[in-house]
Amino acid sequence: MQKIAVIVAGGTGQRMGAAIPKQFLLLNGKPLLYHTIQRFLETWSDLEIILVLPEEHFTTGNDIITDLQASARVKITRGGDSRFQSVKNGLALIKEQAVVFVHDGVRCLVSSDLIKRCYQQALEKGSAIPAIAATDSIRIINKDHHEIIDRNLVRIIQTPQTFLSEIIIPAFDQPYEERFTDEATVVEASGKEVFLVEGAYTNIKITRPADLLIAEQIMQSPGTV
Repeated sequence: MQKIAVIVAGGTGQRMGAAIPKQFLLLNGKPLLYHTIQRFLETWSDLEIILVLPEEHFTTGNDIITDLQASARVKITRGGDSRFQSVKNGLALIKEQAVVFVHDGVRCLVSSDLIKRCYQQALEKGSAIPAIAATDSIRIINKDHHEIIDRNLVRIIQTPQTFLSEIIIPAFDQPYEERFTDEATVVEASGKEVFLVEGAYTNIKITRPADLLIAEQIMQSPGTV
């Protein structure tokens, strides 16, 4: 079946405190987005990518694609005002039945093993949502009080969130709601069950400056990605 990755890199990266969006910050001499795209390209030679970017950064995106020598396999489309709209814009370019990966552009340490596991489960169950167990204590705040909950019942959700196209594309025909924090919540709201798959603790999202330091260490550790 056709494999298509919708890589969403429409953010401004305000929490990084950088002059450029975080997806273009350098890691080992290359933009974060370079590493993300490269990992998907090298996982399968027949995988295609839809890259969702702010329109003002199309030129930078094209430079990355040219550096990867991947112009034939990557299309760029414009991001929206929300993640929901950005993903919807990407999905609009899919015209054939496929397994669709929706991935954060700044999760640049995603492994080929995780991508392949998501693909296989999506074929079998229709979806694969990477998740890892919480390692910290978790408290829920409710107005003026808070309470501990059993962290063994908590899962931290990652990407690539992976679906059969016939499940995810119709789900995005719904009107946007604030509770749509990721693709799984959108698909659930459409009436479909979603299924978790084991994620990876190295599959971190680069959000703050310290995350870049952690990513550098992970990349320098053989066999961790």
